[in-house]
Amino acid sequence: MSSRLFAISFDAHRPERLARFWSGVLDLERAGDDGVSLLSGNDAGYRLGFRPARARKTAQNRLHFDLTTTSPEEQRDIVDRALELGAEHADVGQGPDASHVVLADPEGNEFCVLEPGNAFLAGCGTIGALACDGSQAVGYFWSRALGWPLVWDQDEETAVQSPDGGTKITWGGPPLMPDAGKDLHLDLAPDGDPRAEVERLLSLGAKRLDSADGAVLLADPDGNEFRVLTRR
Repeated sequence: MSSRLFAISFDAHRPERLARFWSGVLDLERAGDDGVSLLSGNDAGYRLGFRPARARKTAQNRLHFDLTTTSPEEQRDIVDRALELGAEHADVGQGPDASHVVLADPEGNEFCVLEPGNAFLAGCGTIGALACDGSQAVGYFWSRALGWPLVWDQDEETAVQSPDGGTKITWGGPPLMPDAGKDLHLDLAPDGDPRAEVERLLSLGAKRLDSADGAVLLADPDGNEFRVLTRR
């Protein structure tokens, strides 16, 4: 029993607007079935989802995308396109000499546009990483939850990647940032009985939070909410 990563979902005050932004930045297609979601075009096969949320963003997100580029021209093009679509420059302490560019989407979700030549994310696609603030233990949890092997485990920093390649999920180690109140979340689709999968995730260290229409809401060992979909 295991789960596959169905979607990386944004809490959104205006889901349609945020979906249009990310569709334009990443040149993605609308999935067209369960609410507002985009086909990621990533080898790992997940989607980008946009869920209605009332929560206010109170701090820097614990999770953000690292977008890769293959040339300085492509880096400038992605930054310019994002700014035209409503992004703004963001300061997360990167300093004036940083070679990557930090932006925030129209609802304040931070993301990085990396300079070319990032060897760790080579071959991972445009969404090279979902970079997370989190402990080594949570990296181990997600490796077991998704069945994705650890591709980095050093100095309390961890990373996992699907055996099929694509986006890496990385954790930077302690200290843990405060809950942003409005963030990105993982949506899992069980391979078998959803109830049995929920029990498996609980045995790995997750905590049950709530049940909603078509999903069970859990929290990983660092307290980050995620959903287990119970309806195809």
